[in-house]
Amino acid sequence: MESAVFDQRSCELGEGALWHPARAELFWFDIPARRLLSRGAAGARERTLPVRASAAAILGTNRLLLGATGGLLWLDLESGSTGVVAGFPDDGGLVTNDGRADPWGGFWISRMAPDETRGAGEIWRWRQGRFRRVAAGLTIPNAICFDRPRGRAYFADTTRHTVMVQEVDAEGWPKGEASVFLDLSASGAWPDGAVTDASGNLWIALWGAGTVACHDPDGQLIRTEHFSARQVSCPAFGGAHFDTLFVTSAFEGLMNEERARDPFAGMTFVRRLNEANRTAQGRAEPVLRLDGSGHSG
Repeated sequence: MESAVFDQRSCELGEGALWHPARAELFWFDIPARRLLSRGAAGARERTLPVRASAAAILGTNRLLLGATGGLLWLDLESGSTGVVAGFPDDGGLVTNDGRADPWGGFWISRMAPDETRGAGEIWRWRQGRFRRVAAGLTIPNAICFDRPRGRAYFADTTRHTVMVQEVDAEGWPKGEASVFLDLSASGAWPDGAVTDASGNLWIALWGAGTVACHDPDGQLIRTEHFSARQVSCPAFGGAHFDTLFVTSAFEGLMNEERARDPFAGMTFVRRLNEANRTAQGRAEPVLRLDGSGHSG
C-alpha cells in the first residue's frame, strides 16, 4: 500500500506528531528550525517558536503544552503567546527530544546532548507541579508512550537499538527497574517515535528503514507499514475515528545526492489503516490540566 503525502513542507527534523481532536488538526515540529507546523480543515499553518521545542500535549482547544529548551511552556494557538509552566531542575546543556502526555495526568519529556554524547540522555516526568527524573544513562531517548490498562510506559534508546518497558504505579510513577521490550540490534533498526493503539499495540517509527512497525503487548511483530521516506520519525493516530496514521520524517544528515534519492524526506505522511481487511484503532491523547488535578481525558 502506497503512502500519501499529508503535508509537503520539508522538515530537517520532523517530530512530535500530535492530533488535536477538538480542532481536527495535526501538529508537529521541525525541531532545529523552531517551527510548529499544523494542518487541518482550515488548511496549513506555521508558527515560529521563541525557543527550540520538540514535543507537545493538549491543554485545551486553543492551548498546547510544549516540551522545550529550559522546561515546559504553554502556547496559545490563537495569539501565539507563551508562558513558563515549569523549568527543569538543572540545565546541563541538554536539549529536549521525544515526549508525550501520560494517561495518569503527567508529561514525560526526554533530553539529550546536542552532540549525542553517549549516556548523557535522560527522561523527566512532570506531574502536579513537580519534576522527577525517571530514566538516565541514555543517548538518544525516544519512543515515549503508554499503555494504561497494563500500567506500562515505553521508551527507547535509539543508538542501542532497544525499546524498554517500565511498570508504573497508580499515579504513573515508575516502580521497579525498566526491562527490555524489544532488542532490534540484530536487524540494525533504529527505534524513534512511538505510540500505542486502543489494543495496547506499540507502533514505532524505524529511522532509516522507512517503516512503522506494530508490535503486540508481548513484543511480537504483527504489522509493518512502509512510507516514502527513509528517515521516518514519529507516528500519531488521528482522524474522526482514529483510524488514520500520520508519520513525520526528516532530511537531517542527508547529503545532496542522498536527498535526490529520497525526494520525500522531511515530509509528513498519512495512511488510512482500516483497508484491505486490516484494521487498527488508535485513541485520543490525554488532555492535561495545569491546576494540579491531572488529566481530563
